[in-house]
Amino acid sequence: MRPPASCLRRILAVLKAAGLRALLCVLALGSGPVLADPVVFAAASLKEALDAASAAWAKQSGARASISYAASSALARQIDQGAPADVFVSADGTWTAWLEGRGRLRAGSVAPLLTNRLVLVAPAAGPGPVLRLAPGVPLASALGTDGRLAVGDVAAVPAGRYARAALESIGAWPSVSGRLAQSENVRVALTLVARGEAPLGIVYATDALAEPKVRVVDTFPEAAHPPIVYPIAIVAGTRSSRAQGYVDFLRSPAGLAVFAAHGFGPAPR
Repeated sequence: MRPPASCLRRILAVLKAAGLRALLCVLALGSGPVLADPVVFAAASLKEALDAASAAWAKQSGARASISYAASSALARQIDQGAPADVFVSADGTWTAWLEGRGRLRAGSVAPLLTNRLVLVAPAAGPGPVLRLAPGVPLASALGTDGRLAVGDVAAVPAGRYARAALESIGAWPSVSGRLAQSENVRVALTLVARGEAPLGIVYATDALAEPKVRVVDTFPEAAHPPIVYPIAIVAGTRSSRAQGYVDFLRSPAGLAVFAAHGFGPAPR
């Protein structure tokens, strides 16, 4: 026997407040289509830009995206383990391809979204080094006696992998590979430099733009590393009928304009 409508509404409200999204969707069946707002897993470097783009989408649609930020590698593993995400935005194609190969993404939903650049940063306070990121750059010397180069995990985090490729390309990897402060995501590397805990760090240009306590020393040549492209995809089995609309807005001229204001470029279609 079905509970009274007033009782059902109270149960749904409690579940929603508790964040029990999956149960909420199940209970909502039979009372109309499920229109759950999307849960988004996104690369840490997108924080300010994606928050702004999501706010613009909310104003247009009346819906709201719930966003979790972390390293693309960590988020991909969570999705693979069944985390209730609807949309995934990665800082490179490696982790979307990994999830796609494991059947975790909706077929045909992976699409390029944004581009970025890779930069070397130093604390904004003080003169800091003057370096040109080209073969022969004295990067190890610029770190001082015991300073470390802040980077994302070079084995897993996209920004860390791009950093390693760039350092290898300009011949600086052998001299600094033993002097890295590797972090769980690029924003942690950024924070180390902003706090003066690392004299130099490698982050995205958009990270440097978002943090006034760092300054850009130089930008790596684009040819020094693989193209930095952020793909977006819908997770297989999404419970949100608004996920596609959210993705469509982010890829629209209005959505891309918000990202451009935060320093991102549009990915080639």
